[in-house]
Amino acid sequence: MTSSGLRAAAALLLLCAATFAAAAELSDKLRDDSELSQSTAKSFRRLMPVRFYSQVEQNPIANATLTLRSCTIFVPTNEAFQRYKGSIHVLYHITTAAFSKEQLPKSVSSDMDGNPPLYITKNRNGDIYVNNARIIPSLSVEMTNREGKRQVMHIIDEVLQPLSVQKNAKDNINNPDAMQFLQMAEQLELNDFHLRTYRSQVTLAKKESVYQSPGAHTFLIPIDESFKLSARSGLVDAKVIDGHVIPNTVIFTAASQHDDPKTSAAFEDLLKVTVSFFKQKDGKMYVKSNTIVGDAKHREGVVLAEIVKANIPVQNGVVHLIHRPLMIIDTTVTDFLKKNFGCNSFKENGENGALRKFYEVIMDNGGEVLDDITNLSEVTILAPSNDAWNASLIENLLRNRKKMREILNMHIIRDRLNVDKIRQKNANMIAQVPTVNNNTFLYFNVKGEGTDAVITVEGGGVNATIIQADVAQTNGYVHIIDRVLGVPHTTVLGKLESDPMMSDTYKMGQFSHFNDQLNNTQRRFTYFVPRDKGWQKTELDYPSAHKKLFMPDFSYHSKSILERHLAIADHVFTMKDLVQYSEQAGNVVLPTFRDSLQLRVEEEAGHLHDENASHEWTGYVIIWNYKKINVYRPDVECTNGIIHVIDYPLLEEKDVVVSGGSYLTESSICIILANLIMITVAKILN
Repeated sequence: MTSSGLRAAAALLLLCAATFAAAAELSDKLRDDSELSQSTAKSFRRLMPVRFYSQVEQNPIANATLTLRSCTIFVPTNEAFQRYKGSIHVLYHITTAAFSKEQLPKSVSSDMDGNPPLYITKNRNGDIYVNNARIIPSLSVEMTNREGKRQVMHIIDEVLQPLSVQKNAKDNINNPDAMQFLQMAEQLELNDFHLRTYRSQVTLAKKESVYQSPGAHTFLIPIDESFKLSARSGLVDAKVIDGHVIPNTVIFTAASQHDDPKTSAAFEDLLKVTVSFFKQKDGKMYVKSNTIVGDAKHREGVVLAEIVKANIPVQNGVVHLIHRPLMIIDTTVTDFLKKNFGCNSFKENGENGALRKFYEVIMDNGGEVLDDITNLSEVTILAPSNDAWNASLIENLLRNRKKMREILNMHIIRDRLNVDKIRQKNANMIAQVPTVNNNTFLYFNVKGEGTDAVITVEGGGVNATIIQADVAQTNGYVHIIDRVLGVPHTTVLGKLESDPMMSDTYKMGQFSHFNDQLNNTQRRFTYFVPRDKGWQKTELDYPSAHKKLFMPDFSYHSKSILERHLAIADHVFTMKDLVQYSEQAGNVVLPTFRDSLQLRVEEEAGHLHDENASHEWTGYVIIWNYKKINVYRPDVECTNGIIHVIDYPLLEEKDVVVSGGSYLTESSICIILANLIMITVAKILN
């Protein structure tokens, strides 16, 4: 070999040695980091880090980067490797600049062919994401290689997955924008989903520029299966296409904030559409459009769509494939429940639908409830989520078809009732709405404003929270709730404590220790609970007495009054029972803690619960001590009794003596006793 050849060989050996040494610096970290290792055998603990490093070792570009350049490398954990079934793209995990967590910009170029970007999200909780992978903050490492170049390693909880191309793809697809993604969809690995229909509508509406727009955006694309309804594709106009784009914001599912509305491209003076993401407890991700301000072609309301393939990175953002188009309201409430099973129209059996169990219970009970819904021209459904049906008490009721029919009917309202209408009804009082179940009402309460508002609904003793409101259909709305109404799950005390209408009675019972007994599940209570508005009326009728009722010094009087409202027996007394007993005997005598409660209960046709109601219904009236007291909410079931919410307390002015010399408070008694003791002691000492 010539001297020049020897020098070249020596240089090559030196380069190889330097490459190995530099790579070993990071590889040592990969191999030795305990957080990347499993707690099982040593050979397995080292397997996954070695697997990632072996990819680095076999890639000359990655080796050269580690040897000669600054870089940031994102290294998945062992667990992430175990979950991941695809090919590992090492260069997609490397960017040729060193960034600490604090220095990471909104996007960095990867070292993969075409330099597709990696998107960085820093959320409100301080978490940092690379695409859909979270950086584990305690495991980041900085070092300098032998060339003096700064290098940073971040440990992440997912393998980074670039856009996947089919093996037989005709075109060289490295870093397409969203429009190129649409155009080349047949050559991409999209789990057999096709996008031809939506693509043709984008072209027909001449909206290609929206998908070609430079920057970083979120694109939501409906799959072909979502257009099985023949007329649906014709409803995808330019505004609907805009509603599928969140401009200037990249949202990967793991980094998304639950139910955080983002302005869509369809947000202008005459049309306002927001888009938000949320995750069900079963792990499924959904996206929803909310048309806040609609027009003649685009109705107001929420449309839900399941994300069927998420987090596809493109040159100008991220793409999510969804099971149905947003903004388009073209199905009835019945179709939504019957065909979609709560959001999965592309699956014949709807096995994973968000409302699958609700639909199953309806069908297991003969399906008549669904027929009733179909016959209503305007309808609102309070639909319990799948998780809501897992409550222990429900299992036994499912076999009782008569009771389940009543419970299901409690979830149906003969009216279009969206959140705005609930707010209007709730302006001056807790909104009360009749259901299709005879003489059964739902009670809505709104706390907070805007996106922070929490809406609860009470029915049959159960307080449920609306977790997804205003899912719009052609003939009404569906609100998804977190509990099944009419199946009590709390004691009388628990109901008092949680119900906003009974807070005054709860407070009065707390400082007098009257409430202590109400958790006893060995007893059966019938409690006539004045609603807060009823106590407020006593302030006008007996101002001095009302004030003292809510003072701890008068707890004896408060407790005596509350005892009058509580019947204790081996069974509960429903309003129908009390009406029947009253018709037979004239008056009903109920056993209370100290004495008895004598009253009469009548049904009163045309009794209006809501002054603004459009129709009348039969209500109940209590006649006590020559007073007529309306029953605002009858038969609120609890696990150890029943509550009847009444419009006015069973109270007379003489119950709290006002004159200064006619009562002794606890503090006064203590003062008198103390004085007597002091006098006695003084006499003894003398």
